[in-house]
Amino acid sequence: MAVAFTVNGTAQSVDVDANTPLLWVVREHLKLTGTKYGCGSGLCGACTVHIDGKAVRSCQTQISAVGDRKVTTIEGLSPNGAHPLQKAWIAEQVPQCGYCQSGQIMQAAELLAKTKKPTRKQIVAHMDGNICRCGTYPRIVRAIERAAREG
Repeated sequence: MAVAFTVNGTAQSVDVDANTPLLWVVREHLKLTGTKYGCGSGLCGACTVHIDGKAVRSCQTQISAVGDRKVTTIEGLSPNGAHPLQKAWIAEQVPQCGYCQSGQIMQAAELLAKTKKPTRKQIVAHMDGNICRCGTYPRIVRAIERAAREG
């Protein structure tokens, strides 16, 4: 089945089974490998992308559900790393292994798009469910606070 949709502002068409997870379309067919496979159950957040600005778990989103909506991956957030969250991530030295970071940033980007100056409590609540095996949660919160201040 041919599916047409927009990824990072570019029209795309892929010929895949309708039940194929968006994650595999993005990684395997479009070669946008910033989005990571974590648990495959939608529980860890490593595969988080945006569909029409809403953070979703791409491992649990079938390509048939995307339709003509707009998908944004970490590569489309800012191609040159100039997004306030990407800058804050570096300034706060958030990544340790880095595996979960694209999902963390995409989840945080949804929050900052909705709430320009979130409280610490709002940040923690919004980021709940995005797992960092290295435990960099305090740095993640500081980075989001910095991005909200400086963004």
